Amino acid sequence: MAVPAMTASVARGDADALAARSAEGFCAILRFGKAAAKRLRTDRTSITAFLLMKLTIPAIALALVATVVVAHADVKLDDHWTFSGWAAGAYMNYQPNAGDKVDGVFDASKPIPGGADANDILARVTANYKPLTAVASINWFPKVSTNEVSLLDAYATLDVGNGFTLTGGKFLSYLGYESFYPSLMDQISYANGDFLAPIPGYHSGGRLDFSSKAWSGGVAVVDSVYSPKGPTRGDGEIKHNGGIEAYVTYTAIENLTLWGGVAHDTKGGFEPHDVTTVDLWASYQLTKPARIAAEFVNKDGGTGNRGYNWLGFLNYTLSDHLSSTFRISGEEMRDDGPSFTKFTVCPAYRLNANLVFRTEYSRYEYRSYAPAGVAVSDADFYGVQAVLTW
Repeated sequence: MAVPAMTASVARGDADALAARSAEGFCAILRFGKAAAKRLRTDRTSITAFLLMKLTIPAIALALVATVVVAHADVKLDDHWTFSGWAAGAYMNYQPNAGDKVDGVFDASKPIPGGADANDILARVTANYKPLTAVASINWFPKVSTNEVSLLDAYATLDVGNGFTLTGGKFLSYLGYESFYPSLMDQISYANGDFLAPIPGYHSGGRLDFSSKAWSGGVAVVDSVYSPKGPTRGDGEIKHNGGIEAYVTYTAIENLTLWGGVAHDTKGGFEPHDVTTVDLWASYQLTKPARIAAEFVNKDGGTGNRGYNWLGFLNYTLSDHLSSTFRISGEEMRDDGPSFTKFTVCPAYRLNANLVFRTEYSRYEYRSYAPAGVAVSDADFYGVQAVLTW
């Protein structure tokens, strides 16, 4: 897809210089992250790990100074085209009380609970020629052996009037309070999903959406809700099974959002049973600095694939730059499966509108969990992350 040249507000030489500074800053992040990971592997206590985490934030900030100019660059396309995206890089460390710990720097392949999308780079182009809008994005999950680089968004939306739109192509699921995108998260790790994975990712198909002052909603028919090919695409066929999603949102009460949705995969192909997921969440701006939310998700996909997730959430803004997220969440597998409760605190420092740093500590309390035959009763998660948006 051809993209028009930049306007005169940024000369080609300036753009090249900005790109070079951005690349230098990003490489510095990786060098520092590898050094931090090497140091942490020599530590044996959570206290040492926590102190190292605190020291990591200013060091990453220094490494990213060269990229800050990008956040202030006035890079424009014409009236019809926009270019956006993000680069998210994280160091994460998961330490169970028994068994092996897992850590990684800018590595999406590591099986760190809750950390699936913390490392991600995405570039998106949007073409708006009313009443038609087309969106395409390229996504990179570093060091993932399959789908490392993928065409993530690939859809077109037609505004048919009276608040209704028709969309066809490849797009993200409706479900989930916490965003698929790290740039829209309030913390590094997801609340739950480690065992049940009830929130779908991308799939292909068509959908009809509507919006009004008080209500919005939609229904989608897709190749599959869930997928054996990972979160970046559906199963690519409707011969053996298919999926449907629907949702409705109510926003007539000031500062309050009520959301309800359902997804259903039919039996066939990779699905040995019908799978039905119901997702309910609410968000309320309690005061100007305080936002609260709660979510409950129930999934029923037959024996071994049914259970529920829940979360309670508070985000508090302390200043123009500093905020913190506090969260308690859990997951319960039915049929005598494992379960956990998770406690999370995640301070964040926003340098400007385009650059945010996060550091997170989460505590897991497990029940009936014995991976590889090793009983685990608790675990600690530490993480630091930088997210640059444009």
